[in-house]
Amino acid sequence: MATKPDDDVQKYLEIISSYETEFKKWEGRVTKILKRYRDDTRSASGNETAKYNILWANVQTLKPAVYARMPKADVSRRFVDNDPVGRVAALLLERTLDYEIEHYTDFRSCMDHSVEDRFLGGRGVGWIRYEPKIEAAEDEPEDGIEISDVAEVEGPEEANGGDAEKEKMERIESECSPTDYVHWKEFGHECARTWEEVTKVWRWVYLTEEQFAGRFGKELAKKVSFDQAPDALNKYTQQSTAKNRARICELWDMDTECVYWLSKHYPHMIDEKDDPLELEGFFPCGKPLYATTTSDTLVPVPDFVLYQDQANELDILADRIDGLVKALRVRGVYDQSVPALQRLLTEGENNTLIPVDKWLAFAEKGGLKGAIDLLPIDTLAACLLQCYQAQSNVKQQIYEITGISDIIRGQGAASETATAQQIKGNYANLRLKTMQDSVALFASDLLKLKAQIICSKYQPKTILEYAAADQMSPADKAVIPQAMQLLQSNPLRKFRIEVEADSLVMLDEQQNKEDRVEFIKAASMFIPQAVSAASQIPEMASTMMQMIQFFVGAYPQARPIEGTIDQALQQLQAKAAKMAANPQPTEEQQKAQAAAQNIQAQGQVDQAIEQIKTQAQEAVAQTQANAQIQIENMRINHQAQMKAQETAAQQAFDRWEALLKAKTQVDVAIITANKQANLSSQEADQDLAHEFGAALIPHIIPPPVSQEPDNSPPGGEPAQ
Repeated sequence: MATKPDDDVQKYLEIISSYETEFKKWEGRVTKILKRYRDDTRSASGNETAKYNILWANVQTLKPAVYARMPKADVSRRFVDNDPVGRVAALLLERTLDYEIEHYTDFRSCMDHSVEDRFLGGRGVGWIRYEPKIEAAEDEPEDGIEISDVAEVEGPEEANGGDAEKEKMERIESECSPTDYVHWKEFGHECARTWEEVTKVWRWVYLTEEQFAGRFGKELAKKVSFDQAPDALNKYTQQSTAKNRARICELWDMDTECVYWLSKHYPHMIDEKDDPLELEGFFPCGKPLYATTTSDTLVPVPDFVLYQDQANELDILADRIDGLVKALRVRGVYDQSVPALQRLLTEGENNTLIPVDKWLAFAEKGGLKGAIDLLPIDTLAACLLQCYQAQSNVKQQIYEITGISDIIRGQGAASETATAQQIKGNYANLRLKTMQDSVALFASDLLKLKAQIICSKYQPKTILEYAAADQMSPADKAVIPQAMQLLQSNPLRKFRIEVEADSLVMLDEQQNKEDRVEFIKAASMFIPQAVSAASQIPEMASTMMQMIQFFVGAYPQARPIEGTIDQALQQLQAKAAKMAANPQPTEEQQKAQAAAQNIQAQGQVDQAIEQIKTQAQEAVAQTQANAQIQIENMRINHQAQMKAQETAAQQAFDRWEALLKAKTQVDVAIITANKQANLSSQEADQDLAHEFGAALIPHIIPPPVSQEPDNSPPGGEPAQ
């Protein structure tokens, strides 16, 4: 006799049963759609009618149109203030998220499968969990990782405050927050009209006995049956999976803020824990990625259901076309008496003639026209063309339903103008924009959950390692401790974490370049004017800085340099504050100060001129006095020289006169004595005169004056 389940287990099993009843029809639809998408409806022999797999074509067209590459996490301050600590904290969180989604493949796989489920079944789900890798003691078992189990590893604050014995027994070697893809059959929630009314969500996990024992213990593993396995969609191409697993339900109840683990084949609660992740919305999953829903139920409507009639019509037309193509063969009858006609179509090649017996008789019967009659195929060809035209019309109807335009498919008339192409492209974007935004919102919700786990559960050293903090600028490194404290206190209130829809699709690289050039041009015109205005009017500095931040925030291409711009704005704002502390004089004060400075400068100039004049006059007077003294000295020297020359001349004259008198007396005596002596006396007189003249001339005629420069002052007295 089966044991009756506990009350709590029975309550949750009834909720699960209600969900399965409401979603049973939807699950049957999805199963058929997947088989059609995979073309699993054909038998193994392959003898089936021809089909046109428009579902596969549409999914392969729409999927890359809304999700073609990994999302780019964008973490920004919720309020764009000039806050370096908030900027560095946002940068650390964004780098950590980028590392998580790029280094591990789980996020990429979850996004790919979820988007595919959205276009096939109408619902895609991702599930976030915290997975630390713990270095345990030798005799201590490690935790399993197949289902969420995070309560035993506390956050950084509690881990740092634990006792020393526990720290010796276990240590977190590494940690991550994987994003699990939840299969559309293995996700469930409380029946409600809208997602906001849901208070319970769950997922089914298949665990082997070893995994179950590692997670819940070996004693409990002996009481649970391991006879389950995931359902196989394809019954003949996929071998049956060994049923050696236990199907465990991981249920999150928002009302009780607890997580429960239970099984349909075990009457008691397997495990129960209080809010292990402490997320803002409690659930470890965001709102599923839905296709078409209404406000009265959360049962999605797959896209294929909306055009399945047209798809069936396409299959019929494809089968008709296949039959007509096969019927387009050369068939007819011929005269049995001319067996060579049969060889005409089977053996005849280019430039080949087949001989015919009794040619004259054959020619009299009308030749080939009279001996053979072919089945007409013009009717079949016309019917085939009509089928092709009908097929194109049906496909166009499907494209209008799904929103696929000829621009997206790369089709268009050569005669269409660029403006016409742009209008058609914009119209197509209107249809796709809703799909792109829903995928971007789905990715943003997953990243927000990861960000909360990173901030609340990760160790600071893990965040710094993932964010490559050692490669940041010195200015950013200085505020890392404050930034880490900011991250640990409710990050969703301080930061905006989102994924731009444009980051999920392949953008036009030329358009990206044009956007950057546009930003550079606009910045080169606006920023210098704003900085100049802030420098001239310090009171407007804060306003101008905010305007620059508002201007830069409008360009997504400028986000990598936002930190550099913030630092420059801080320096400008500090300079403006310094100028405000030392206010500049008003215009009237500047004019009065300039006038006073001019008067003072003029007085200094006049004083300098007067001083120069006085010095010049003193120099002239001194020069004149020196010249007068020099002239007086020259006059005295000249008089002394003249007196000396007169004395010398007088002395020479006196000697000459004495000599002349003596000679005259001698000559008179001689003349008297001897007349012959007269001639000798005359000659002696001449010699004496010559000697006397030579001795007298230097004393009478002064020596020539040397050619020295005339240093006498202008207007001075001439030398005497």
